[in-house]
Amino acid sequence: MRIDAVKPKDYNRFRVEPLTGTIGAEIAGVDLREFDDELIAELHDAWMSHKVLFFRDQDLTQAQHVAYGQSVGELEIHPFTRNVTEHPEIIVLESTAEKFQAAETWHSDVSFRECPPLGSVLLGRIVPPYSGDTCWANMELAYELLPDSLKDDIDGLYAIHSFVKAFGRNMSAEEREQAALDYPDQKHPIVRTHPVTGAKILYINRSFVLTIDGMTPEESRSLRYRLYEQSMLPEVQCRFRWRPGSIAQWDNRCTQHYAVPDHGGRHRRMERVTLVGDRPV
Repeated sequence: MRIDAVKPKDYNRFRVEPLTGTIGAEIAGVDLREFDDELIAELHDAWMSHKVLFFRDQDLTQAQHVAYGQSVGELEIHPFTRNVTEHPEIIVLESTAEKFQAAETWHSDVSFRECPPLGSVLLGRIVPPYSGDTCWANMELAYELLPDSLKDDIDGLYAIHSFVKAFGRNMSAEEREQAALDYPDQKHPIVRTHPVTGAKILYINRSFVLTIDGMTPEESRSLRYRLYEQSMLPEVQCRFRWRPGSIAQWDNRCTQHYAVPDHGGRHRRMERVTLVGDRPV
């Protein structure tokens, strides 16, 4: 199957330099400390085309990071990740020789909520000189590359998303019970439709999905693992090498991401703000 590359457009305020033919683009000529409505509108258009935008050499304070995120959309506070800054919207993901903290499985963020996040803006504060890259997968293309017979099979099916696999493991029984009341399991379509582009998206991930609604455990396991494989296809992926001051802004509705755990105890500190989304349909 021939895959058509995304064609970069010309914009008034910046240059677009695609990372691959199918996902990801670096945005050159932008200082995210200074933005206006025209710039945000142009960036949104490029974001919808490339799904993940990357920026280099962005010297943002935490307050400026929050301000830029708010210019893109309403920010949410993560239900389980404890904040360690004065800005409750910022999630700190930090790894050292004593502690590893990164999501080293393919996933879309917080899909166990009724309205999972629209997207995120992640800033590299401290990064190793090499290693610690992040990969993203285009889940629209992942859906397109499925055999037609499999597309027919999953049409109308729903997956059950839960916090238990990713966050419940480190909770006490009492904490899990309360979390289940606050964040009950959610049933989301395996094929969702992007609210802006109208594209179909394969929306199922290993980190949060427990089973497929209406299937036996054996049937669900076989189908789920077949669908998980789609995010691992090289042709749907891009890989980003971080530098201090680099930013990644991704659409959580139509991508998955994977933090490569190869930095072996080297200090890595990432800070993220997350955008409020809507219910998948």
